[in-house]
Amino acid sequence: MKSYLTGEDVSAGVGRRRPIAVMLGNDTNGAPQSGTENAGVIYEAPVEGSITRLMAIIEDYDNIPRIGSVRSCRDYFLFYANEYDAIYSHYGQAVYALQYLDQHLIDNLNGLTLGNAYYRSTDRVAPHNAYTDFSHLQAGIQSQGYSQDYKEDYNGHFQFAPEGTETTLDDGVSANVVKLDNFAYNHPWFEYNAETKEYSRFQFNAPHIDQNTGNQLTCENIILQYSNYVPYDPNGYLNVDTQSGGEGKYITRGKAIDIHWTKDSQWGITHYYDSNNQEIQLNPGKTWVEIVLNDSVGSVSLQ
Repeated sequence: MKSYLTGEDVSAGVGRRRPIAVMLGNDTNGAPQSGTENAGVIYEAPVEGSITRLMAIIEDYDNIPRIGSVRSCRDYFLFYANEYDAIYSHYGQAVYALQYLDQHLIDNLNGLTLGNAYYRSTDRVAPHNAYTDFSHLQAGIQSQGYSQDYKEDYNGHFQFAPEGTETTLDDGVSANVVKLDNFAYNHPWFEYNAETKEYSRFQFNAPHIDQNTGNQLTCENIILQYSNYVPYDPNGYLNVDTQSGGEGKYITRGKAIDIHWTKDSQWGITHYYDSNNQEIQLNPGKTWVEIVLNDSVGSVSLQ
């Protein structure tokens, strides 16, 4: 069957099982992460202190040696994770997420209350050493009684180019290098390889690798989702608007087009449309969704 995350062929056992959405640290103590190469979709969004957190959405996690380091929840990531009917994996949370977690509005595995879902490694110091793997995730999921089957009415998130075709964005602008200097701490960027038709990911002035494999992270699609926000408090916690819609860009095959996004409800799915109000069709493969705050859009550049 076709993966809901990548549009690629996967076994029914993988494709019909709900994915996990794992919160990952992304400062110099948390990177490189483990398990990111196995993710079909990765979200990057700012948190307090000018750093970013990653959320890796993984459907085939059976044989990953370790996944992490697992960090704490921010409320807006809950809404992104729910778009994929994912089981949300995190170790603690900011106080603003408690109202959703306490009401059990999303299936989640919290390391503060589930000792069987995570373990501490010896090669990093706390709080950057919380990890998980298949056996720990299964123990946590089973202890909570969560279903591992998609909801009956779930039909996937993205639309993908039909088999035998590809999305080339012929009317788009050049996007061989995508620089996200809006993220002033890690300064991530992507470089396009026309031979592989993939973007390679960089941050901290070096290739962004998966610690398990040493391989550089790549993707076929990049979505820039421009979002409003207000500060929650003087400590820098952000209230990112995940619902009201906005502008953005879709980037693939070395080209970029302007898009706009809408969401019909707080827990619904985000849809992305081109200038003709047609929902975009991604190329099958991995996707990075970059949440760019509206007041920092000017620091994003395409070359």
